Amino acid sequence: MSELHKFLFDGLPVRGAVVRLTEAWQEILKRRAANTTSGAYPLPVQELLGEMTAAGVLMQSNIKFNGALVFQISGDGPVKLAVTEVQSNLSVRSTVTISGEVSTDASLTDMVNVHGKGRCAITLDPKEKLPGQQAYQGVVPLVNLDGEPVDSLAAILQQYMRQSEQLDTVLVLAANEQVAAGLMVQRMPIKGEANLAAGSLNTEDDDQIDQNEEYNRIAHLAASLTRDELLNLDVETILHRLFWEEKLLRFVPEDGEGGPHFACTCNRDRVVGMLRNLGQEEVDSILEEQGLIEVGCEFCGQQYRFDAVDTAHLFTEPGNDPPASRRMQ
Repeated sequence: MSELHKFLFDGLPVRGAVVRLTEAWQEILKRRAANTTSGAYPLPVQELLGEMTAAGVLMQSNIKFNGALVFQISGDGPVKLAVTEVQSNLSVRSTVTISGEVSTDASLTDMVNVHGKGRCAITLDPKEKLPGQQAYQGVVPLVNLDGEPVDSLAAILQQYMRQSEQLDTVLVLAANEQVAAGLMVQRMPIKGEANLAAGSLNTEDDDQIDQNEEYNRIAHLAASLTRDELLNLDVETILHRLFWEEKLLRFVPEDGEGGPHFACTCNRDRVVGMLRNLGQEEVDSILEEQGLIEVGCEFCGQQYRFDAVDTAHLFTEPGNDPPASRRMQ
């Protein structure tokens, strides 16, 4: 079951979260793999999108925002665009647009930053916009402060947090075909957080980037987590191994319907409405040419298929339905 665990370090302005996406992540991959047009994502693309999906959930969980957090990576390589969208209820969907060959050992630079044009964008899109209100977007290049390409998604996001939010952040991300997971530890501003800050920490220096020694110590522990540990260990074991000497204040884990879960806005009823709007003549013409109508969701890849019996049902008055199709979606 996909799960999110959030925690605080008692007496310190430091917070953390661990996410493990299992069935939610597997559903994303399953829909794309079943798409007869695109097929499954190449393994390097799967890993990139899995890390993005885990990171998107971590970022959304740390903000009080009624709307969508949209995390995008775009560039000039064979991967033109990768997108993760996480709603405030932690529903998530992700997709990738590929135009070209992705080698089995492709790095992030190989996939999206071949000529240094790669960008990382994070957009906060309010669910209920006020008059004149626009979505907020922050953008950073896929290079470090020296202008050199960065091959780590976690490093890019850490740089984004430091530049855009002025917050020290450490991220560890990993994904395979079964699990997309992430650990985030973040320094919280001391100002206005006196209930969390110990007396010796409550200084101007401790509220500056890289200056909080307690955060730096905890960040060092967090960064020691390996990819294999993140993918294969349960959350309790991870937290105990990393922070067994720290006093953690744990929140109730978020899982099940209240935790991270897959959701896409596409469904069969919406496709039925679209086909009815085309009209029976147009639908019959497509059937005659192709033998089957196949409509795919451009975001998640789910395909909806309609044969002659299905489409006849669309244009039949209630009470005069033909026999139902035995074709499974």
